[in-house]
Amino acid sequence: MSNGNNNGIQFSSLFTSAEVICQTDSTDRDVILIEMLRLLAYEKGIGNVDHAYHDLLERENEIPSIIAPGIAIPHIRIEALKDIVVCIATSTQGIIYPNKKDKPIKLFILILVPKDSPGSYLQALSSLAKICQDETTPEVVSEISTPEDIWKFFDRGGMVLPDHVRACDIMDPVKIKLQENDTLKRAIDLFVHYELTDLPVVDNDEELIGVVTTYQLLQVCLPDYILWMDDLSPILNFEPFAEILRKESSTWLVEIMTDEYATVAENAPAIQIAKEITRHHTDHAYVIRDRKLIGVVSLSSFLNKILRE
Repeated sequence: MSNGNNNGIQFSSLFTSAEVICQTDSTDRDVILIEMLRLLAYEKGIGNVDHAYHDLLERENEIPSIIAPGIAIPHIRIEALKDIVVCIATSTQGIIYPNKKDKPIKLFILILVPKDSPGSYLQALSSLAKICQDETTPEVVSEISTPEDIWKFFDRGGMVLPDHVRACDIMDPVKIKLQENDTLKRAIDLFVHYELTDLPVVDNDEELIGVVTTYQLLQVCLPDYILWMDDLSPILNFEPFAEILRKESSTWLVEIMTDEYATVAENAPAIQIAKEITRHHTDHAYVIRDRKLIGVVSLSSFLNKILRE
């Protein structure tokens, strides 16, 4: 499998039973990680193991890769690699992550990707979504007694890497939003409390119908004629803002929200996100499914997940 060409690749083709550590006796996270790296170095030739181990631990200590109860998917980029390589390790008793109170990890899936292959890890992770969502997976796999049968578990699952990284693979949940029957007062309160610059507006069916921005708020506060005034002395006491305060509870969002914002469908390729963010001169794009708002991708998150994860 060459760089960037992961189309239709079965996840089970990324490793063999030789790259499986079955029911390890180790109870230490760092020990099992170095064992997995050494196994891949022997089987696949991944370059300097010590450097890889240092980078992996640094990443795990900063952002632990526990993606579901009992499952960890540590990963790093390796300059020496040309293809994605995978190692699986299981533990019947479970391994506790340092300083974490999560459920013991019984299934480790170590993914190493080429440094110059943006999105490869996310494609691999996306193919594992189904088993990661099944809470029985770590128990089931940890009880399998042979490497060959563990490989068969992944092969039977029909896990296929998607043709490309999709918006739904990198989106974050929308934590704060406005309802169509909210007033300007509600928007101002949220802008101030959460230090936001825009907020999506949804209807009763959770369909995205507009966006309210702080820029629009200023436009409401400052009539067009003020923008042409050189002498602002008549309004030094923020008279236009005082008018807004008097009307904020009776001004509906539909009166001021805009329909100019970046959106992408959940299955849109990630490159579409970059296009829409650039085209709309914004720093994020909303992700929709049948017009319903299901997530958001910020530019910083996009860069991190595509260029660093």
